[in-house]
Amino acid sequence: MVQNKNIQITKNQSEIALLKNQEAMAQLLPKLFLQGDYRYFTELPFQLMPQSAFGGPEGVFREIQFGVPHNISANLTFKMPLYDAQVMGGIKASQTYQELTYLQEGKTKEQVYLEVSNLYYNAQILKNKLAFIQQNLDNSRKLEKNTRLLYEETIAQRTDWDKVLLQIQQLESAALQVESQYETVLKALKFVMGLPLDTEMDIPFNIRISESEDWSTQKTLDELIQEKKQHLSLQELRTIKNSRIPSLALYGNYGRTGFGFTGQPESFLNFYPVSFIGVQLNMPIFNGLVTHKKISQKKIELQNNQIQQELIMQQTDMLQQNALLQSQVAKSQLKTSQQQIQMAESVYQRMLLQQQEGLASLTEVLLADNALRDAQQLYLNAMVEYLKANLDIKKTSGNLLN
Repeated sequence: MVQNKNIQITKNQSEIALLKNQEAMAQLLPKLFLQGDYRYFTELPFQLMPQSAFGGPEGVFREIQFGVPHNISANLTFKMPLYDAQVMGGIKASQTYQELTYLQEGKTKEQVYLEVSNLYYNAQILKNKLAFIQQNLDNSRKLEKNTRLLYEETIAQRTDWDKVLLQIQQLESAALQVESQYETVLKALKFVMGLPLDTEMDIPFNIRISESEDWSTQKTLDELIQEKKQHLSLQELRTIKNSRIPSLALYGNYGRTGFGFTGQPESFLNFYPVSFIGVQLNMPIFNGLVTHKKISQKKIELQNNQIQQELIMQQTDMLQQNALLQSQVAKSQLKTSQQQIQMAESVYQRMLLQQQEGLASLTEVLLADNALRDAQQLYLNAMVEYLKANLDIKKTSGNLLN
């Protein structure tokens, strides 16, 4: 099943979740930025100078245009979070999400396993059905031989012979149809398993039936996934609440600033260093009740997750009890139908012998043949119910992939 495309997709999604977790953790690392800027002032900027600085009256300013036309700056800036509750919450949430994707990968494997098992069991049922048809075909050919001899001896009528010939044709047609269905199921099985359609594959005829099944019950993947979703929602709620906590970051800058002038009496371009280091505190005061509304939404989501979790647990328990009961009934029907097949086969052979000796009519032989077919169909139906119940027990007890 490792070649199944759905499994490969979920493996890639798990890899994406791992990278997302690494991306969240990278938020704690220092960030470096290189910035460059060049400006040519076609009009030099104005500044207002107080005249009191030059002995003039207080409160009087005069505009002065000064500076140089060429301004160049290059700065290397770094920033590193010292404490950020939202970043820490995002890291924890990404770890939980990564665990959730692993569980979802297992769920996909479980679904593929169920699909493969259903196709595999379907192929086995068709193979058993084909064996019954071949057995009935052999019986019908013996009956045709007896009826033909009786017709040649004028003991049986032509219509009796024609009835048997028609029955043989119907069985041959049914055999061809079942063979076609078997090949179709095999192709579907190869496709689900990710195998080339020309791969040689043969399904065993015998179906194994366990006399005693003692499954150790554990949490199913559906329950584990829902628990992990609940845990993720709780972490998201904490992260939203922690958004009210101030964040602290360390940042700094180192660069050089250049000033240049072209013209008379002398052109120049001089660079001067600039550097600083600092701490930045961001504290949310009021954001229009956005955080409060987000918290209320998340609390309702948590309630729904809890209800969904309880629903899954109750549904799993109910399905498991039904599957156990269905398995017991199916196993009982299997034993009964096997006995009925043996009895019906014995009756049919005796009727065939009596018909050969002229002691039984064709109608009696056909009635015995119908009884044998009914027993065979009952066996196939019981086998289908047993295999279906067996899969349901494995799934609801958390043992499907074990």
